[in-house]
Amino acid sequence: MSLYDIEVKTIQGQVQTLEPYRGQVLLIVNTATKCGFAPQFKGLQKLHDTYKDQGFSVLGFPSAQFANQELATDEEVAQACELNFGVSFPLFSKIDVNGKNAHPLFQYLTDEAPGLLGSKAIKWNFTKFLVDGQGQVVKRFAPADEPASIEANIRELLSTKANV
Repeated sequence: MSLYDIEVKTIQGQVQTLEPYRGQVLLIVNTATKCGFAPQFKGLQKLHDTYKDQGFSVLGFPSAQFANQELATDEEVAQACELNFGVSFPLFSKIDVNGKNAHPLFQYLTDEAPGLLGSKAIKWNFTKFLVDGQGQVVKRFAPADEPASIEANIRELLSTKANV
């Protein structure tokens, strides 16, 4: 099973796979609008805007697993992200990222890119996974890693992709 076979639900409730993102460099992030790291939405949006025409997308997956720092409904999440942070990158339905109900996407990501000392668990909101154009998880970034600090990695993958 590849990354592109995994079913996800858009924030509007449509079920799809990640196939539409095949060939793109992706930054997949578990988000939370009430988290102290929520200002990172603006940095994520800036990355998305800067590189979307070069084959890059940020994909946001809201989760309330950490101190219940996400709003109750997908509609509320979408509104808050757009109004408070100007988010236009793709958002998906709220999910669990850890435990027995962890979404298959995050099971896949954590298997492919374990955290510090090999831990697979997501430690907090705004853990980020960088995926290359072939669907391989290249690197995992901690919640405190600012989106701007990932930009060089994104540029490198996009330049590699252009030369393939």
